[in-house]
Amino acid sequence: MTSVGRMLITAGCLLILAGLIFLVAGKFSLPLGRLPGDLNFRGRNWQVFIPLGTSILLSIVLSLVLYLLSHFRR
Repeated sequence: MTSVGRMLITAGCLLILAGLIFLVAGKFSLPLGRLPGDLNFRGRNWQVFIPLGTSILLSIVLSLVLYLLSHFRR
């Protein structure tokens, strides 16, 4: 039971961290969603948005954070 509790606390802390990152990104108006590599196709009655650049950036940042967390847990 204690491992489930620790896992839930860790997941909650990660969600809080993600929320804080989005708050800071909004305050400093970081161009998440408008980075080079984000594709936006528009037609007369349709629009398709594919955030490739933003997804890659978030993946790199999240991988780095998780690597550092696992490194310090050892």
